[in-house]
Amino acid sequence: MKRLLGCAAGAALLAGCQKETPPPLYEAVPVVRRDIVVSAEAAGTIEPILVVDVKSKASGEIMELRAETGDIVRQGDLLVRVDPRDPQNALAQAEADLEVANAALANAEAQKRRADQMFAAQVLSEQEHESANLAYANARAQKVRAERAVQNARDQLDDTNVRAPITGTIIQKSVERGQVIASATREVSGGTVLLRMADLSEVQVRTLVDETDIGKVQPGLRATITVDAYPSRPFEGRVLKIEPQSVTQQNVTMFPVLIRIGNEQGLLRPGMNAEVEIHIGQRQNVLAIPNAALRTTRDVGSAAQVLGLDPREVERTLATADSEARGTQSVGGRAGGRAEGQFGGPPGGLTAQALAQTPAVSRSARPAPRQGGANPDTTGQQRQGGSGGGGMGAPSGGFQLPEGVTREQLTEIRRKRESGEALTPQESVASARMQALRRQRSGQTPAPAEQSITPRVRAGFAGGGQGQGERQRFGAGNSFQFGGSYIVFVKRGGTPTPLRVRTGLTDLDYSEVTSGLTEQDTVLLLPSASLVQAQQEMRQRFQRMTGGGGLPGMRNQSAEGSAPGGTTAPPRGGRP
Repeated sequence: MKRLLGCAAGAALLAGCQKETPPPLYEAVPVVRRDIVVSAEAAGTIEPILVVDVKSKASGEIMELRAETGDIVRQGDLLVRVDPRDPQNALAQAEADLEVANAALANAEAQKRRADQMFAAQVLSEQEHESANLAYANARAQKVRAERAVQNARDQLDDTNVRAPITGTIIQKSVERGQVIASATREVSGGTVLLRMADLSEVQVRTLVDETDIGKVQPGLRATITVDAYPSRPFEGRVLKIEPQSVTQQNVTMFPVLIRIGNEQGLLRPGMNAEVEIHIGQRQNVLAIPNAALRTTRDVGSAAQVLGLDPREVERTLATADSEARGTQSVGGRAGGRAEGQFGGPPGGLTAQALAQTPAVSRSARPAPRQGGANPDTTGQQRQGGSGGGGMGAPSGGFQLPEGVTREQLTEIRRKRESGEALTPQESVASARMQALRRQRSGQTPAPAEQSITPRVRAGFAGGGQGQGERQRFGAGNSFQFGGSYIVFVKRGGTPTPLRVRTGLTDLDYSEVTSGLTEQDTVLLLPSASLVQAQQEMRQRFQRMTGGGGLPGMRNQSAEGSAPGGTTAPPRGGRP
């Protein structure tokens, strides 16, 4: 009995000495549907769009002031009346001079008439006749000068009544009744500012957006503005433009963005501090995975080591899958298309189903065959002008490209989107046309492709960037593309398997999956690549320091004090 109790105690001791099973280095997360909203937040100030300084062309004392700050006035309303005595006196003198000029003209005209009669009768000399004609011309010129002087005097008298140049609100008053002001047209200083007006029916927010987010901001994006005065009432606006010149504050580079807001109720006032949220993108009920599950080609090797996989085998698996995907895509039209949701779909966002439903394209829109072999997109029926594909001269499963768009362009567009390069104006036009075709095929409201092309891109495509009769806006051709190509590890048959996926919109926590995964898949969340690499470097450094063993002084315990199965071996010299 004692021997049995001793064996049980020894077994319990051995069990207690066993090493604990380390927790898994990854977490399995199912692919689910969720809403993804991406926005850029910034702070700004409410300011009016149109501001006008009201000045007077007349100088003198202010006799009457009919406007106060906050008053809404219409264009032409009387605001200020200046002392009119000097302009009235000038007008009376001009009118008197005009009467004198009229009398002088009548006298000169009578003398000219008599001189003409006498010269015809050869009673008057030629010199005297010319002198009479000159006096008549001078009298006429004097009358014209007098008439213009009268008109100028009347205008100066009318300038003593300062009227509203626009319809708007008085936001500032700089003078009071009885103050002497200077003329805006006669003084070198530019005159005295009487009032300041602004049209507050529509205001704007000038905000600063960080340079990391400015590439995603486009004119026309919807924005939500909140002010402290109305915390529970958001205001809707639209991005008007992005200033090309940056502003640096505390070593942070930012760009001013103007957002226009309707203010018909007059709730927003100039100078209010505003919080701006620019809605960059939104997806409803889409497949999404955590960003921690995404891996790039550079760090897929370290992720494979964490999962206990051979990095070379993982690279071979991905290369084989990419090769099969490219082969399937090249023969997709003839073999009935490829599977939906693999490797991002064809360029331009068209799915295989949309490509198969699109009518065939004419031979003039297709690229020329390559030398040394037939074009992979051209079949024998097309070379012979066959009648396949519904009698339109294309094989079954062919699709129509928009006019002026070639497969080489679509391939280049896809390559640039995956690598994050900017598209040229011609490629932006081709991408917009393909997207319009996709919307039309998916049953959405058809819209001409040209409507989705910005004026800058359209002008650059048509005339080398010099549009006819169109205002060109710097940066209007920006076509930021979300997402890219990544690698995830999924559980297939209980084994981690690498898979290439295409992502779309991301909110920095989750990314939209456009192709490569389904709701039945489960992705693996792994430590960050930098953390794995740091752990590997630390482990290698310790091995170099200790000659391949553990820490100094602990070699016996780690290397020699451990037995198979995780049990502790007896010390040297001890009895087993």
